[in-house]
Amino acid sequence: MSESDPAKTAPAGWVIGVMLAAGGQPMQRHYYAVGHADRAKAEWTAVDYAVTAGEVAASPIGGDEPVAALRPLTRLRMTTLGLASGEVRELGWRYPRRWLT
Repeated sequence: MSESDPAKTAPAGWVIGVMLAAGGQPMQRHYYAVGHADRAKAEWTAVDYAVTAGEVAASPIGGDEPVAALRPLTRLRMTTLGLASGEVRELGWRYPRRWLT
């Protein structure tokens, strides 16, 4: 198998950012790691989790979309970071460098 093998490079999950006002704080992006290969399903799943934490933005704020898929995660990357298929992990409001490199 080569480096460009689709099985190794295909998305198995996503890092999703959701604009959220949690606990009386102003709107800011909160990050979620979602173990769904389908981007739309991962985005909606992240929103479903974000709704339980606070108010999700209904429209763009300062040019930023309320929901943004930041980066796909390969199966290998998910395994390295301990994210199972179908799992959702709340990463908080700080930029998740470890998940995006």
